[in-house]
Order: sequence, then structure tokens, then C-alpha cells
Amino acid sequence: MKPVWIIDDDRSIRWVFEKALTRENIAFKTFSSAHEALTALDTETPQVVVSDIRMPGESGLELLHKAKERFASLPVIIMTAYSDLESAVTAFQGGAYEYLPKPFDVDHAVELIRRAMEESMRQEGATETGEATPEILGQAPAMQEVFRAIGRLSQSHATVLITGESGTGKELVALALHRHSPRAPKPFIAINTAAIPRELLESELFGHERGAFTGAQSMRRGRFEQAEGGTLFLDEIGDMPPELQTRLLRVLSDGHFYRVGGHQPIKANVRVIAATHQDLDTRVKQGLFREDLFHRLNVIRLRLPSLRERREDIALLARHFLAKSARELGVEPKRPSEAALKHLTTQDFPGNVRQLENLCHWLTVMAPSVAIEIKDLPPELRAEAALPASLNWLAALDREVEALLNRGESGVMDDLLRQFEKTLIVKALAHTGGRRIEASQLLGLGRNTLTRKIQELKIESDGKSDER
Repeated sequence: MKPVWIIDDDRSIRWVFEKALTRENIAFKTFSSAHEALTALDTETPQVVVSDIRMPGESGLELLHKAKERFASLPVIIMTAYSDLESAVTAFQGGAYEYLPKPFDVDHAVELIRRAMEESMRQEGATETGEATPEILGQAPAMQEVFRAIGRLSQSHATVLITGESGTGKELVALALHRHSPRAPKPFIAINTAAIPRELLESELFGHERGAFTGAQSMRRGRFEQAEGGTLFLDEIGDMPPELQTRLLRVLSDGHFYRVGGHQPIKANVRVIAATHQDLDTRVKQGLFREDLFHRLNVIRLRLPSLRERREDIALLARHFLAKSARELGVEPKRPSEAALKHLTTQDFPGNVRQLENLCHWLTVMAPSVAIEIKDLPPELRAEAALPASLNWLAALDREVEALLNRGESGVMDDLLRQFEKTLIVKALAHTGGRRIEASQLLGLGRNTLTRKIQELKIESDGKSDER
């Protein structure tokens, strides 16, 4: 991991950070001026920059501007003893990650650095993934529709609502929409609204002023400010509390918001992409979600298919995730057999792509050999393979019918009945060596009926005598 850079002309401040970061086992480098740091930036890259705003020579704001020109996603935390609004606004407009007024609480400063490090690593991981492999994998027709939609939206600033079951990759699609938009150089900020306690969610989204509530020892930027100029992804929007739905509606309507405890309106230049696994139309009817907010979010709706609807992608995804897990763990990639892959395509995967990825990580760790067979799968996935054939084919039929219906196919019953009858007749004729009288008796059909069906289903004659 790259080091955190501390830049301050005050030796005592550098000393405080040195002791705190050493205690936390966080690698660091210190500089006494912006000039020193910018010179080092020619040959090195930090994970996070923490800089004083006022120093002899170049200021922290000049450092911020030049650092962002070279590394747009580098988090820069600006410190100052001059806690005035103008400095804060200037820092944020320059793309600062956070604003840290002096004197500061050391634990708070370390926590802030850790958050910035996580954001930096997430951005790096997303960039590496995007360069090494396609952002989203899929050859199924349903996924091709998603790719086409991302392409059509590439130059749009429109609000998008992504729907789909949990684990289908809604955040990946949101990130792809961001990367292919004019906002790509600016931040992509994601927040799961269902994972944050409702009493903290307002501050998390909109930030708070110092003293706004007990424990608010310093001003804090919310996700809207962190995403300035970029994209804010609101996951599980269906679970947002009613009072915050109202605040979000105001931001989407007039483009301004207030920090908690604040009186100064802040303009939000942010594209909002929302996602949910819930049926928002139903929640609106139930009075659980504001109809006016729903219409604001539902400018463009993008539905992601479940893994059950794109079974032809399971083998592709499994190989990808096995290779990814092997890279992460530094081991040789596991190779699934054709039988194992075929068996995986029969699974429903209620957790969708996320469940498949977790399975591949489990196999990378737990499978006894490089070659993966059905017997190496977890017990719950092997169970169906051990079922009697009578139950196994019915389960496969059930999945096939569901897939056909999900694709909007028509004439499903006629098509499946023709396939069913043809399979029965071909197998019966093979069993009797082509003797139609015997085959008709085994199938419980009249000889004339069997002959008629052979003609209707275009079953090739094997040249055997009908009388034998």
C-alpha cells in the first residue's frame, strides 16, 4: 500500500501525525512544504494527502489543484487553523475529500485518513478491474440489452433507476454508467441507504455543521458534496425513511440542500443513480414511498436480469470469478470440469451473481485439487445432482419453462410438447431397434398414431421394418 503524505510547515503537527500513524501501522511520509511534496509527486504516488492550507510558498489549495490535475481520484484532506466558510468552500470546489479544522482530535483525524484510504483503494480497484477485464460480463440476450442501454445513456445526465434482485450487479451497472458519461473524471460515490441507521443517514447524505448535534465536533461533508461534479449512487432507495425522501426530493427538484444544522444553501451538481430490489410501484400504492420522488427517480428505468434468466452466462462468470479469486489469493486458478459447469447452470442461485462469486471464492480455498468436479461443490449444490432422475428432469423442466416465460416467448406449451413427444418416440424406437409396433406398445400409443406423429415431428426413418 502506498503511504499517506502529511504536508505542514508546523513541525509539531507533523510529529503528532507521525506518532498517530505509526501507532496505527499506517505508512506515511512527511513534508514541510507544498513544493517538496509536488517535487516528490513527479516520481511517487501517495495513497492519501493531508495538507495544511496556509504555508510559506505554495498554499495547500495550490497543492490540491496541481495534485488533482495529475491524479483526479487522489483523496486530499485540507487542514487549516482558519475555520472560515470561504476556505472550506474553496477547498471543496477544488475537489478536496474533507476539511479538517485545527485544533483537531487525533483519533478523528486518523479515522478520516482511514476513510480516505478506503476510498482511494476502492477507486484503484475499480480502475484496475476496468482495465484488466470488461466491466460487466454477459453474452445472454438480456445482458446485451443492458449493454445497449448503457451505450445509449453514455452522453446523458439523466437520473436512472436500476431495478433487479439482490446480487445482480446494480452497483457495477451504475459505475459503468458513470465511467461512460461526461462526469467520468469526477467522483463516483456509492451509499447503501438500507445499511445506515436512519438517525445517521441524513448526516451521511448531506453532511453536518460543527455543533449540529451531540458528537458533531467538526463540520463534515456529506455524500452529495463528496460527489460534486460526479455521480451519487443510492442503493436500496426503497428503504429510505419518509423524512429523507422529502429532503432528497427537494435536492432533485431545485438542486440545493442544507447540511444538518446549516443555514447556507449548497448547490448540488450531482447525477443521481438509484437502485432497488423492491417493487417501487407497489410501495407507492402502499404509501411507503413518495409518488413524486418515484417519478423524479424513474426518468429512465433499467432492469437487470436475474442469473436464472441468463444461465448461458454462468460458465463464463464462473471461470472469471475463479481466475479473480486465484489472483487475489496468489494461487493457481481452479479449473471446473464441463460436468461441474453444466451442473452449475441448472442451479437457481437466489443470490445471483454475488452468490456465484462467493461460491467461486469458496472453491478456490476449499476444493482439494485444481480440477473441480461436481463432488467438490458445497453439499447444498450437490444435493440436486444426487436426486433420482425423475425429480431431476422435472426440476430442469421447471427452470426451462421459467426461462422461456421470462424471455417473453410465446407458444411455450406447443414447443415443449413437440420436444417432449419427439424425445419419447426417438428413445422408444432406439430401444426397440426401430420396431414401431413394439415402440407404440411401450409408449401406450396406437400404431397409426405413432406413424402419424413420426411424420408430423419429422423423425427420420431408420429403415427398419414396421412389422418386426
